[in-house]
Amino acid sequence: MKISTKGRYGLTIMIALARGSEGKPLSLKKIAQMYELSEHYLEQLISPLRNGGLVKSIRGAYGGYRLGRPADEITAGDIIRLLEGPLVVVEGDNCDETTKRMLWDKIQQAVDRVLDETTLEELAKEDDTGYMFYI
Repeated sequence: MKISTKGRYGLTIMIALARGSEGKPLSLKKIAQMYELSEHYLEQLISPLRNGGLVKSIRGAYGGYRLGRPADEITAGDIIRLLEGPLVVVEGDNCDETTKRMLWDKIQQAVDRVLDETTLEELAKEDDTGYMFYI
């Protein structure tokens, strides 16, 4: 299983919106600058997020995007599946070996559980600055 840039950048957009400034709309240009990403690519990702109800667009001079639902009601699984489709740990495993199939099923269940139990609110609270050193 591999999460493409669609899923990774989609999470980035959503985390940026969850961290947004007091509910004010955030432009894709600003997000692209903050994370050094292609604004054009983010524009391609925002449409499915909007159509899926995860973001709302705000028109006007001070427009942009904001979350369509509270951050604690959106999971990483909602975002990844919307952009990537169903996640499959092992594709096309036609193995008749019950032991291996049980292992793949356990891995799939663990991945699904982590994605479905991790909220956008939790991700937004994480510190992206890395390690903090005090001298």
